[in-house]
Amino acid sequence: MRRTLSAACAAVALLISGCGIGGGGTEAAPVSLVPELGADQQVSLVFESYNFGQAGAWTDTFTELIARFQKAHPNIKVTPQKPQGNSANPATDTISSLQSQLAAGHVPDVAQLGFSDLDFTINQLKAAPLDDLFGKDAVQKNFDGAKYPYAKTARTLADWNGKTYGVPFVFSTPVLYYNASLFTAAGLDPAAPPTTWAEFEKAALAIKAATGKDGGYIDCVTKVAKDWCLQSLIRSNGGRVISEDRKTLTFAEPAAVEAVQTVQNMVKSGAVPNRTQQQAIDGFARGDLGMMVETSAVQGTFAKGAKDKWDLRSAPMPSFAGKPVVPTNSGASLFVLAADPAKQRAGWELIKFLTSEDAYTLISSKIGYLPLRTDLVNDPAALKPWADQNKLIKPNLEQLARMEPWISMPGTSYLQIRDGMMEAVENAVFQGADVATTLKAKQDDVSKLLPGGGK
Repeated sequence: MRRTLSAACAAVALLISGCGIGGGGTEAAPVSLVPELGADQQVSLVFESYNFGQAGAWTDTFTELIARFQKAHPNIKVTPQKPQGNSANPATDTISSLQSQLAAGHVPDVAQLGFSDLDFTINQLKAAPLDDLFGKDAVQKNFDGAKYPYAKTARTLADWNGKTYGVPFVFSTPVLYYNASLFTAAGLDPAAPPTTWAEFEKAALAIKAATGKDGGYIDCVTKVAKDWCLQSLIRSNGGRVISEDRKTLTFAEPAAVEAVQTVQNMVKSGAVPNRTQQQAIDGFARGDLGMMVETSAVQGTFAKGAKDKWDLRSAPMPSFAGKPVVPTNSGASLFVLAADPAKQRAGWELIKFLTSEDAYTLISSKIGYLPLRTDLVNDPAALKPWADQNKLIKPNLEQLARMEPWISMPGTSYLQIRDGMMEAVENAVFQGADVATTLKAKQDDVSKLLPGGGK
């Protein structure tokens, strides 16, 4: 798909125009607000979400949410579906799935699309601003909530040129999960987890030496993880993967090289095992890995694996000595892609429900995702009892307050740029290639894919 994306974009744009998807984009003129549904007006929706492609807590939780929505809205029938594709991580199939459906002449009415796809979703797929469909006041009212508003750092993540195109839905910041039982076995203080990468490496080597288990894993440098955590890693060392004006790639500059070199050094020292993302997740859940920097999307998996076997704890992402951690976000927003006004209105009702206080109470407690309505953790009738018993969420909440957005790559070839960068990083870290020359060669190569050829 990466090889053909650029060539397909013109056809995609034509198909979108023909299908009437959204009808917006940054150049679209304001349209009349979509009318409310009649009391007995029957509407059917297709909702595509990668959460339906993952076993266990993800699918079960979202199936329950859809059932609750349909009970509250008996006139709206929702057909959930996962993205088309066979990737181990269904989130990587979202754009190719949408393109395949466009080619067949139809699209889902509501879709969950990643923040990494934001530029493409708005400027190529021409998703319409929610402000134009339903009114800016209605959109902001949803962010304000019935009782609890969205966190300030979260509510504008799917904005573009002053308008809201999608509603940020589920995401995490990078969290250090650790096996306190292995810390104790290695003579480490489980109440004092690593706060710097140097301490992380030292603890990982101690765990490996004392227990024979793997020390620690940093899921910021694998291609399958995309680049959300890599952006945090590099930002925390004072660098960026792309310039602030999004016109120049910068992932081969000294601060970025030094950040990636730090992880490569840990692989060479044996502190970080040479594992795939899935091998590391499975190993940590079994108790065979001491630490893992990961999204809270797998927190439920870790908690299930640790139950009655070992002590699972969490901490903020480690820092480079003397520099503040800059957390970035993973995850996705919800977009209305339907062309039919009735489906657009029904889709908006679904989005409001899925981002409500009740929905976040279920999503956070069952999966571990951040409740974007953060004050829910202080409400005894909502998430406070759960949050009091589940300390794992605290580092994520603390990092949310100072989070920076996951920046999407620009242009129609954004996937080739992002994935090319991640391939170079992964090759350097796990295959031992020279970091500086590997990143520079890849940056020079994929810069040609930027709008204007990177000039």
